[in-house]
Amino acid sequence: MIPRRRLSCLALALCIVTCSFPNWAVSQTSNDLPDSPSEVSRIKHRNDPGSDREVSWKSLPKDFLHDQKEIWLFPKQLGKGRYWVPTLAVTAGTAGLIYADPHAMPYFRTHARNMDDINDVFDPLITSAEVIAVPVVLLGAGYIRHDSYQVSTALLAGEAYADSAVVDLAMKAVTRRKRPNDVPPGAPFTDTFFSGGKSPFKGSAFPSGHAAGVFSVATVVASRYQHHRWVPWLAYSFATAICASRITTSAHFPSDVFMGAALGYTITRYEVLRPR
Repeated sequence: MIPRRRLSCLALALCIVTCSFPNWAVSQTSNDLPDSPSEVSRIKHRNDPGSDREVSWKSLPKDFLHDQKEIWLFPKQLGKGRYWVPTLAVTAGTAGLIYADPHAMPYFRTHARNMDDINDVFDPLITSAEVIAVPVVLLGAGYIRHDSYQVSTALLAGEAYADSAVVDLAMKAVTRRKRPNDVPPGAPFTDTFFSGGKSPFKGSAFPSGHAAGVFSVATVVASRYQHHRWVPWLAYSFATAICASRITTSAHFPSDVFMGAALGYTITRYEVLRPR
């Protein structure tokens, strides 16, 4: 029987292999360097979100700074009447979950032992490594196979991860929300904002960095390989499972995870993958 701890690794590997294998025959007959997209890649992926992004190691720092400028100037877009529907949806969803957090977390604390097997599979260190491994493995495989599209996907995933991490850490530094596992047993899960750790790297829960990171990477992979039927399902299912584990381990409130996932998805979908 396969150990439970390895199940998430197998799911990750399956997603990467599904993305990589269909272009293997093409890569064997191509001598193009990864930073010189082949005509086959251009045609095959021309309708995928972000497929027209010209990305390279050289342009990555400039692209990242451009992303950050657009992200922090986002209120200007609202002033022009754009993106109000998704903004209100995320705000309303987060507010509703913040209200529900004190009522939901006692259940997860009470039933924590029943979820030990699940929590072992999605250990925080393991899931962090897996999320980072996706762009790293795609990058290495892309260079080995001379697949420029795969290399670009890896670079975009890294760009999206970095963009979401900056926003996540900035929000953590402001909100300083206490984590559920820092609330003493028997104490209510209330008044958790502005009372957590002083460092955004430790002790501050809102939003979830795991959720933001995994959804940013999943959105890149799912969008760039949407023509492979199972890739979006695998990518988003894996991301959702990691997000759920952050709640069952009492590392985050549901609202932390929802906000983190929303950040990762929207930053990637509407900024990183946006045509330029």
